[in-house]
Amino acid sequence: MMKSALFPQVAEVDITPLSATDLDLVQLLSLAHDPKAGAVVLFSGEVRDHSTGKTVDYLDYEAHESMASKMICSIVEDAAKRWHLTKALAQHRTGKVMAGESAVVVITCSPHRKEAYAANRYIIDRIKHEAPIWKCEYFTNGTKEWGGNCSCQKITGDANKHVYEFEG
Repeated sequence: MMKSALFPQVAEVDITPLSATDLDLVQLLSLAHDPKAGAVVLFSGEVRDHSTGKTVDYLDYEAHESMASKMICSIVEDAAKRWHLTKALAQHRTGKVMAGESAVVVITCSPHRKEAYAANRYIIDRIKHEAPIWKCEYFTNGTKEWGGNCSCQKITGDANKHVYEFEG
């Protein structure tokens, strides 16, 4: 469960960071609702129907569950403290996720939109780069390919520099 005891300004949100079942965006948005927030940003990372010139059937996500859960909670708490969020949550799928389905959801709430947007981007970029979650892409032609979650090098030009560090 995602708890925010370290940061009392952030209300506790009762979810697990990893889910083997479909992510319910409406339920997650309802959990994130906060009357103190003037801004709520929801990011849903969807499985594309194509990759590397091939048609994607589905992705299969594997995770080191205890480490990934702790890391996601830590990343969310860090963002909540840094941007003074009123609520924040993140949930990532494991297992088979079909093209068009949501693989990860990040919701950030704050009094103003600038902080909610910045925190949301920071959380998703760190999860993609740091959480021990791996994906295997299954294509409609019967082939499969293990892929990474982080594409920071394409943006920063440096495999050791992450988007959230690059954009300041």
